[in-house]
Amino acid sequence: MARSGRWTDVPRQDGRRVVVTGGSSGIGLETAKALAERGARVTLAVRNRDRGERAAAAMDGDVDVRILDVADLDSVRAFADATGDVDVLINNAGVLGLPLSRTAEGFEMQLATNHLGHHALTNLLLPRLTDRVVVVSSRSHHHGALDLDDLCWERRPYRAYAAYADSKLANMLFLAELQRRLTAAGSSLRVTGAHPGSTATQVTGNTGNTVKTFVGRHGHRLVGMPAWQGALPVLYAATMDVPGNTFVGPDGIGELRGGPTAVGRSRRALDPALAQALWARSEELTGVRFPL
Repeated sequence: MARSGRWTDVPRQDGRRVVVTGGSSGIGLETAKALAERGARVTLAVRNRDRGERAAAAMDGDVDVRILDVADLDSVRAFADATGDVDVLINNAGVLGLPLSRTAEGFEMQLATNHLGHHALTNLLLPRLTDRVVVVSSRSHHHGALDLDDLCWERRPYRAYAAYADSKLANMLFLAELQRRLTAAGSSLRVTGAHPGSTATQVTGNTGNTVKTFVGRHGHRLVGMPAWQGALPVLYAATMDVPGNTFVGPDGIGELRGGPTAVGRSRRALDPALAQALWARSEELTGVRFPL
C-alpha cells in the first residue's frame, strides 16, 4: 500500500462506519482522512471538540465529531452508550512519556489512556461491532515489562518511558487475548494491530520534558516519516483482508520506515499467560468484562 493519487490504494469503504479515537491529530487524523476520502462514515472520537471540528472541516467525506476521553471511564461509558453499530473501531488515542499523573480513578495516565480506556471501550462496543478492532501500538512494546501487582506505579519509582513501554506491551497482549476470546466464542470479528514506525506526530513532541520533547519533535522529522506515511500500517490493518492477530508495521530496517507489512512482536507480547492475567486485572480495574 502506497500513497498514490490521494489514498487510492486504500480499498473503497462505502457503507462502512469507522470510529477513530484520537482522530483530530497525527496518525489518527491521517487515518480518518483517508477512510473518509474512500467512502467510510467516520466518527472522530476526541477530547477537544473544537480541535475535532477543525479536523473534520478539513476532510472530504462523511465525518462527525463526538467527545471521548479514554482516560475517563465515565466518558468511555457515555460514548459507548450513545453509539450504534460500528464496522471498525480504531483504538488510536495515546500519550507518550508523560510526567507522573493520575486519572480520576487513580490510574497512571499512560496506562489509562493507552490501554485501560480502550479495553473498556472495546468491550462495551463489542456487541455492536461488525468487522474488526484495530489496536495501535508501538515498537516500544519490546521494552515493556509490566508489573501486574503495580500496574499504576504506586509502589515503584516512576519512570515515564518505562510506563509508556508497559502500556504499549499491554496493547499487544490485549490484541492477542481479545482475538483468542473472540475465536473461542465463535465470533467472526477479528482484531488486528499496527505500529507507525518512526513518525513525526504531536505525541512524540509533547512529553512534558523539555529535552525529550525536543528529541521527539525534531528527531523523528530527521529520520522518520510524515504522519500520512505512518498511518499506512493502521490503514492496512483496518482495511485489508488479513487474519486476526496480525500485527502490521513498516517494512524497512528496524521497522522505522517503509510500506506496511506483517511484522513480529516481543517474546512477552506472545505470552498467553501474561495476556490472560493482564485481561483479568484490566477487568478488575475498569469493571468492564468481555461480553460474549
